[in-house]
Amino acid sequence: MPELPEVETVRRGLVPALEGATIVRVEQRRADLRFALPADLAERLEGARVLEVRRRAKYLVLPLSTGEALIAHLGMTGRFKVGDAVPGRFEHEADTEKHEHLVLHAKGGAMGPARVGFVDARRFGYWDLAWTDELEACRHFAGMGPEPLGDWDGAALHAALRGRRTPIKSALLDQRVVAGLGNIYVCEALHRAGVSPRRQAARVGRARADALAGHVRDVLAEAIEAGGSTLRDFASAKGSSGYFQHGFLAYGREGEPCGRCGGTIARIVQAGRSTFYCGGCQR
Repeated sequence: MPELPEVETVRRGLVPALEGATIVRVEQRRADLRFALPADLAERLEGARVLEVRRRAKYLVLPLSTGEALIAHLGMTGRFKVGDAVPGRFEHEADTEKHEHLVLHAKGGAMGPARVGFVDARRFGYWDLAWTDELEACRHFAGMGPEPLGDWDGAALHAALRGRRTPIKSALLDQRVVAGLGNIYVCEALHRAGVSPRRQAARVGRARADALAGHVRDVLAEAIEAGGSTLRDFASAKGSSGYFQHGFLAYGREGEPCGRCGGTIARIVQAGRSTFYCGGCQR
């Protein structure tokens, strides 16, 4: 499932097509994705100007001139495809047409007339609308933790972990502790920080929390720079694959030597998710 760097990569790809643009037409080809689409979705979007293209955790958030905000989650296979508004020039349209469920036609953004399609073969993604001034209280974001690339640091992480008896790996995946982290980047950050994924969260001291928070931020920043990670389906809004997966130090490397200590990368299952780590240098 796309994590923070992949969603941020998509956000950046949508900015020239949608930010400041007016949605002039909406093609809605079904009533639902993972969940039912909002009532009168097309009517509520048409004529609205997109004030901004934001990201919150793993969600895309587009505040509109109407006072509502469009919220989109990619799910496992959801993809935005940006093309110009000239018929026949939309990238890979023939390959994805049967799974393209929604299309926004916009004008007035940096790239001029634009066509933004939402393609989702398995329909695990979803769209919603909420009032912009009530976003943090809506069902998607209520109780969500801080953004790791904001003011978040080791002190905030240490405070959030206090009293938690779950493994640190599980704690970092808890969106109430920190928003947007997923399995891949948690494994990578824990490996860089030398922290065992089995370590009880409450037993991560301040010094370890400082180091871990720094590595979380570094891993995310590097992944964004690389356009995210493409393991199966992820692609940017321009259709390109990410390449951070070529630099994984732990994730998916079961049985391979650890690049830091020469030990062997192992795989265990925690809360139904694969965890990759080195028992030689992660304590």
